[in-house]
Order: sequence, then structure tokens, then C-alpha cells
Amino acid sequence: MADRQHDADVAFIQALAELLRDNDLTELQVKREYGDDDSLSVRVSRAVPQAQPAPQMQVAAPAPPQQQPAPAPQAEAPAEPEDPAQHPGAVTSPMVGTVYMQPEPGAGAFISVGAQVSEGDTLLIVEAMKTMNHIPAPRSGTVKQILVDDGAPVEYGAPLVILE
Repeated sequence: MADRQHDADVAFIQALAELLRDNDLTELQVKREYGDDDSLSVRVSRAVPQAQPAPQMQVAAPAPPQQQPAPAPQAEAPAEPEDPAQHPGAVTSPMVGTVYMQPEPGAGAFISVGAQVSEGDTLLIVEAMKTMNHIPAPRSGTVKQILVDDGAPVEYGAPLVILE
């Protein structure tokens, strides 16, 4: 009987790993109770490539030694200060989740480029663990840039919108 339970646990863990992969999650933790003194606690996680900022720096650093003409490094130098995460008007994601630009499917988007928003207005929704989290505007301003697509996964601290 212990082998059956072991096989069932292995199948359960494999199902969790598939759920993690299929839903583009980074971590999943479950506790399964079998009885008073018998339980299984499982944590499945995977590394998420956060390589978008790193390759930009890696590409920018090797480019000057490889390319002798001055215009190529000068073209890349201004790109670094314009990194959306470093922009003073950047609104970043407070959590890992999936972005939704409208309150429900088929409805109009909360914001658009050029729209005026007031402090506290909903900019978008980040769904995390089946909970819809409204992301409010931290200040009044104009939406200059929307940096995410509807339905896209986001990481903690990822820039979502630029307000000025």
C-alpha cells in the first residue's frame, strides 16, 4: 500500500509541475492531508528568465570594442537611460501575475496612450492566484506609454505604464 501512495504522490507532483508549466507560474506550494499524522507538503518552483535587462547591458558593453565607428556606441548609450524601469514616471507591478487591460472580456480598456488619469484611477489589473488586483495610478498624469500587452505575464517590479 505504501508503494501505491508513493506512486500517487509522484503522479500528483508531476501534475503540479505540468500545472506550473502550462499556466506560466513560477512557484506552486500545496499541502495534502492524508490523515491525522500523515501529510505531503510539496513546493514546485522554476527559475524565470529575467534576461531582458541583462542582454541589453551585455550587448551594449561588447559593442564598443567590436565596432570601431563611434555612431553605433552613441546610438546605444541613450537607450540605457530610456530603460522603462528607470523612468521616473514608471508604474511597476507589485506582484507576479497576468495583466488585463480591461475589467472584463469585451469591455473597453482602463487606459490608452494619451489618456489623463487621476490618482487612484485603475490603470490595469494583475491577476495573481485567481485574484484580480486593480493597479491604481500612484499620481495624476498622462499615460505616455503602455509597456505590457493584455494577457501578458509580468514579474514583480516589471514596468507596466509610464505616467507623466
